[in-house]
Amino acid sequence: MLSELSQAAKVVGVKQSKKAIREGNAQTVFVADDAEQRVIRPIRDLCCELGVELSEVPTMVELGDAAGIDVGAAVVTLLKSAN
Repeated sequence: MLSELSQAAKVVGVKQSKKAIREGNAQTVFVADDAEQRVIRPIRDLCCELGVELSEVPTMVELGDAAGIDVGAAVVTLLKSAN
């Protein structure tokens, strides 16, 4: 699943991810285990509340690389396809 992030429709970051989750557009949310808990805890809680799949990635660097960006990422959300 992580490997498809580079080519898939996605949003990067806490604000954009929260919006996608609330609007029902999130398929899977990836969070980095080494991100600050105060940053990712609200995302975890929202996913749990709304029944969105949550996947953990060991590091922010690994998650950023998988998403195809040059910096680390605390949260990346894979969007539902428009089919």
